[in-house]
Amino acid sequence: MIVYPDIELQNGRMVNLWRGRKDAPIVYDIDPLEAVHQCVEKGAEWLHVVDLDAVFGDGDNAAIIRDIIVKAGVPVQVAGAIRTIEAVRAWIDAGAARVVIATAAVKDPAFVRQAAFAYPDQVVISIDGRGGFVVAEGWTETTSFTPIAFAVQYADLPLAAFIFTDIDADDDAPEASFSQTEKLAETVRTPVIASGVVKQLDDISTLNYLPNIAGAITGRAIFGGTFDLADAIAITAEMPQPVAPMA
Repeated sequence: MIVYPDIELQNGRMVNLWRGRKDAPIVYDIDPLEAVHQCVEKGAEWLHVVDLDAVFGDGDNAAIIRDIIVKAGVPVQVAGAIRTIEAVRAWIDAGAARVVIATAAVKDPAFVRQAAFAYPDQVVISIDGRGGFVVAEGWTETTSFTPIAFAVQYADLPLAAFIFTDIDADDDAPEASFSQTEKLAETVRTPVIASGVVKQLDDISTLNYLPNIAGAITGRAIFGGTFDLADAIAITAEMPQPVAPMA
């Protein structure tokens, strides 16, 4: 299982949006490129980089992300309002190893299919779930899809992965558990990257035992000092990776 440091960018700063609130970010006192270099020094194999300003239509951090792609030395997975084939092409041409499609996967399935077949194994669909349903537009719109039903409609595509963000877990809801992530991973053959559920090192261990979990995205725990990235990576290296479910 791969641990993906979550590099979230807002106004050129490293941040984390607690409960998705763009007006009250947790701001980390570190330059984004320095954060990237520290993650790579600690063993990061991939980076997950999110342009929050692009998500909310407040500009973009494209120049910083391009700099990260060039200088990181490891593959970069780019997310943030990627909604056209031109945007996909631009990021792949800039050197991104993968692009992440979120809201557009809800609103424009034809585009997602076009992108997936044009760039096989380089497109990731991000599924954000709250209260049992998929949400979009930076978690502000609730759809009628369950995460599993939503994922199944894309089961035939040559995707690199699904990212599943369990917002209830991210928000520390009392009833939150790993169950939603586990059920999705058991249902689809596309690898699943878990997000929103890593709060402590034991969560890394738990995820690594679940079938078809290929990775975990975590930012708040790393940059907030809950645990060291190197320790999380060491745990995954010591444990066997479960196989994907049978078709």
